[in-house]
Amino acid sequence: MKRLFIIYLAVICIFSSCSRIPDSAQDKKEKSMHRNAGLVAGGITSVQSVQDKAVKEYVKSSSLHDKVCQLFIENIEGDTVYVPVEKNYIPGGYLFFSYNLAETPAGIMKFTDSIRAYCLDHKVIPPFLAIDQEGGFVNRLRTVNGPLPSAKRVSEKLTVQEAYRLYSYQARQMKALGFNMNIAPVVEIQTSENESFLDGRSFGSFLNVRSYAVACVNAFENRGIGTVVKHFPGNTNTDPHTGLPEIQLSEQELEESLRHFSQLSRISPSGALMSHARTKAVDPGVPACFSKNWVTDRLRNQYGFEGIIFSDDIFMGALANNGYPPETAAEKAVEAGVNCIMISEKRFSKAAEALIKRAKSDREFAQLIDSSFEKIIRYKLKSGILNFYDDGGKLLIKAGRISGSIDDRCSAFEKARKENIDLYITYF
Repeated sequence: MKRLFIIYLAVICIFSSCSRIPDSAQDKKEKSMHRNAGLVAGGITSVQSVQDKAVKEYVKSSSLHDKVCQLFIENIEGDTVYVPVEKNYIPGGYLFFSYNLAETPAGIMKFTDSIRAYCLDHKVIPPFLAIDQEGGFVNRLRTVNGPLPSAKRVSEKLTVQEAYRLYSYQARQMKALGFNMNIAPVVEIQTSENESFLDGRSFGSFLNVRSYAVACVNAFENRGIGTVVKHFPGNTNTDPHTGLPEIQLSEQELEESLRHFSQLSRISPSGALMSHARTKAVDPGVPACFSKNWVTDRLRNQYGFEGIIFSDDIFMGALANNGYPPETAAEKAVEAGVNCIMISEKRFSKAAEALIKRAKSDREFAQLIDSSFEKIIRYKLKSGILNFYDDGGKLLIKAGRISGSIDDRCSAFEKARKENIDLYITYF
């Protein structure tokens, strides 16, 4: 990685060294710059090629069991010291609810640190740590973080630039606490068909969603917190915790309501979360998270989304009460192209074993698992959960160490929290 940093510095030096010199000398200078720039570009490409090879080798050398475990994000047990519920099934990610949060920032840090420490001690791939930090009533960190209004209030009270600052302060606090991912923002456009369900969780109109969602995604991602935009392709006023939403829009109306997703894809949020909604005009009768048409053909290929595609919680009543127990739901999600399966339970071994069994007899299904595993590993490298290490000229992938003492992180947390509060007082 030091080599890559040196190459980037070389680029800066090359393109900042131009000064007023005679024309003939300038011609020579420009030719030299072009040659050097070509060498730098080639060096960057070479580094990326070596890293890509290391990732491919890592995927190839990992066991099927480890690959499948990385395809799940589940709820975590406790709020003080990490103890896995299923010792041989450590998921790719953990989802925190309010009851998983200690009363103080330092207490939360000790808990999140204990997860990384356990994985380092047991040579397990560390999970990413995620939480729903949308704002308003979906605000898991309300007892410790500075105030975070709902998306609706943010779009009403703040400019896009001010919203970026607010979300940056939240990201800095989350990072200090030990989180890597925010299952937010909601990027659905609010309509009469979904407003009672969204209840202030949307930025509102198409223009508001497009501009404020970009600010939100960029603010978190730039501070090292992955974002997961949700819910694709949308919802209705039916709560998916209890029933399956049915979107009645025509195909043309659906396309119009989703055109901002292709724009959001260009700023590379780390993830996108599928809804359980069924759409009358496209793949009717199939929940979107099980639809290859929605997951792969549209979100991945048509809209060009390159991040991790998540299912919504497969333990929700919308699926369980309509013939999709978790084991069946997990298989269907992978078939559709989902990379990470969300389950709010604290056990996922039965669903994981169903995927392992299927992969052993179905080569194409096994390839889908490999592809998803690779995406999750690449995210963990980007976020520092995993790192590249030079082992005598061979590039290896290993778990990254905990960064910074709890005292230092508490100081960083309090600084960001104060700035967060000052902004809130000023504008709200």
